[in-house]
Amino acid sequence: MIRIALYSDTWACQSPLSCFSVIWSSRCSKTSNFPDMMRGYAPKPRKRCPIPFAKDPEGLVHSKVRRTPDRLVKGLSYIMEDEPDVNNGSQSLPPFGGGGQKRWFERGESFKLNTTMKVHCGFTRSSGAGMTIADMRYVKGCKKLFCFVMLVDEKILSLMKYRETVEEDIHGGLRAGIWRLIPLKHLPYNETRRNEEISKLLIHRLIPQAQYSIWVSSKMVLVADPLLILERYLWREGHSFAISQHGYHHSIYEEANASKRRKKYSRPRIDAQMKVYQSEGLEPWSTKKRVISDVPEASIIIREHTMLNNLFSCLWFNEVHLFTPLDQLSFGYVAHRLGEAFKYFMFPFCEFNSLFELHSHSWDRFEMRFGGEINVA
Repeated sequence: MIRIALYSDTWACQSPLSCFSVIWSSRCSKTSNFPDMMRGYAPKPRKRCPIPFAKDPEGLVHSKVRRTPDRLVKGLSYIMEDEPDVNNGSQSLPPFGGGGQKRWFERGESFKLNTTMKVHCGFTRSSGAGMTIADMRYVKGCKKLFCFVMLVDEKILSLMKYRETVEEDIHGGLRAGIWRLIPLKHLPYNETRRNEEISKLLIHRLIPQAQYSIWVSSKMVLVADPLLILERYLWREGHSFAISQHGYHHSIYEEANASKRRKKYSRPRIDAQMKVYQSEGLEPWSTKKRVISDVPEASIIIREHTMLNNLFSCLWFNEVHLFTPLDQLSFGYVAHRLGEAFKYFMFPFCEFNSLFELHSHSWDRFEMRFGGEINVA
């Protein structure tokens, strides 16, 4: 059994830093790296509620937890060849495994569940993560260990080294406190948001030995024991995939409108994505649906790496690759296309708030954050 806390920076406008690039946003003011309270207003308090964790964490015997059987999808493989995209007689290699360049027919077929399946899922033979030998050896050991992995790009790694927050262990690996740093090279996109989705949705490809993973956004400071999280959200009631409800929206069309108002991404691209989903039968969420919401708060993803969950992650990533990197817009669509076969636990947003402390975006907290104050107790 394995727990992995996977860490990915998704810094907001207030921070000059991102896990996958070092950028300044033109929408940020010169003083935007100061906390909100110093700019004249304070953030609204978040609603919290108690989390019914196990009372005796020492009594958890995770070796006796039974893995979820792969009853429907028993075999999952990935298209590794760089298949050319033929269009009007011309050929060009599809970027990053063809997740968005493959024909619409192939996209539709990937949602039809079979005992064995082969799908596009990011990496191909010529587009790997570029891990070092030491890092590959480390992740192979995650089948027997509890691994805390921070996936970064070379720019943020250089900055962390400059801030003297990185140490090298006896095996040649890099560490920042409890976290093992694994730089991802040859990132395929020129958009930071899309590159971040690689660490978020393709964990089963980056660390295939992992049986469970907990992906955590860097804007959150986890204040709960990962083992208790697995017991609460997966093992106790037999779930294999857990994610929080969104704090405000239930329908992806509501979330799309909010994303346009907040200028999260290009309006025409968001509109095009919603038109496709609407034409393919995704209705706005209502109480008549079998799920409590179509929109997650995707800052934490708790999952068992079953064949079906791995397939869901691949298809989710393919939608991000094809349309917009706003993964909250595509989660509900992929779940809709897989139907009742894909079951997930969407827990209350107030519990999500109780799992974390919000990370301050000030520069001083950044130095503390990467200086060994990352605690997962």
